[in-house]
Amino acid sequence: MAGLNSLEAVKRKIQALQQQVDEAEDRAQGLQQELDRERERQGREKAEGDVAALNRRIQLVEEELDRAGERLATALQKLEEAEKAADESERGMNVIENRAMKDEETMEIQQMQLKVAKHIAEEADRKYEEVARKLVILAGELERAEERAEVSKLKCGDVVEEKSRMLLTT
Repeated sequence: MAGLNSLEAVKRKIQALQQQVDEAEDRAQGLQQELDRERERQGREKAEGDVAALNRRIQLVEEELDRAGERLATALQKLEEAEKAADESERGMNVIENRAMKDEETMEIQQMQLKVAKHIAEEADRKYEEVARKLVILAGELERAEERAEVSKLKCGDVVEEKSRMLLTT
């Protein structure tokens, strides 16, 4: 019986060890589940942190996008103003160019008129000189004609006197 007791003691010992193994496995499984839950919690916290960081990053990018949109709107407005100013300058340049062309045409016409006027003035001066020369000649001829007329008048007076004398004497 001593062999039976020892077998029973070994069986009880095996059962006790088996029970300890089962309890150890249960504890290990519980710890594993607890570890898994902890890892899941840490993973969730990390994921939540990542999501929070990404949300913050998205917010920053959206703010930067808003600022860039404002800068773009300002730049477009300035560009539009610059285009208007350029258009106005171009129109002003065209007006000035047209005025300059008209002024050049007017100057050319006036230069031609000046040449004609100079030619007319030179012709008038030439004619004036010719008329003045003829006037001097005519003045001289008039003076001589007046002298001849005076002489003729005196001769006529002499002839009339002589005729009267002749008529009286006859």
